[in-house]
Amino acid sequence: MAAPSASSLIALSLTTLLAALVLIPAAHAQSAPAPTAPEPLDIFAILKKAGGYDTFARLLNQTRVGFQINNQVNNSNEGLSVFAPTDNAFQNLPSGTLNNLSDQQKVSLLLYHVLPRYYTLENLQTISNPVRTQATGQDGGVFVLNFTGQGNQLNVSTGVVQVTIYNTVRKDPPLAVYQVDKVLIPVDFTQPRPPTASPPANPGAPAAAGNGTSPGAPATPDNGNGAVKKGLGLGLVSGISFLCMWVLI
Repeated sequence: MAAPSASSLIALSLTTLLAALVLIPAAHAQSAPAPTAPEPLDIFAILKKAGGYDTFARLLNQTRVGFQINNQVNNSNEGLSVFAPTDNAFQNLPSGTLNNLSDQQKVSLLLYHVLPRYYTLENLQTISNPVRTQATGQDGGVFVLNFTGQGNQLNVSTGVVQVTIYNTVRKDPPLAVYQVDKVLIPVDFTQPRPPTASPPANPGAPAAAGNGTSPGAPATPDNGNGAVKKGLGLGLVSGISFLCMWVLI
């Protein structure tokens, strides 16, 4: 039997190599796992992992604001920016501050710590002030924040509270979470409420009877004396007229 020629061996090797190049990627594609969808973002898990935000997380849960944040950040193209007060920030509030807030005010306070889109620290250093938040007042007015920055320092001000942002809890879009060491109190919470108008003294009292007396004054009883006096006056005039006629006759 004749030995295979060199050209035959080369052709066989090329055929084997081509087959390998075709079959190996196909086999790899069949064995590679399908890509999985990313897990939805959870503000509670982010705060728990960072540590030191138990009070903020508890309030987010009680008011349902945290679930609103999760829903919006996972279903919006704009993203969100959250300023998370530390536990020490809440402890440094004057005694009774949170207890004196109504449920609606607590919601507004938490939403005041949320901007309706994703911002980096660099964005906030050059942003046009004032910046609207997610919070609104009872009159529908939007609560705003003001940002000033220079170099690596960024300050946020409410008008009554100012704090420097040093730490970033989460920086990747679509959700940015920044640490603040003070609770951001809106100016509206520090302004006195307008006094409530007093109700009328006796709103159900009937109107005056139209007898010429002032409203609320007791009406003068009519016991018939007016009619008697009027009759006497007419009689006196008639008597005088009759007397004059008799003298002339």
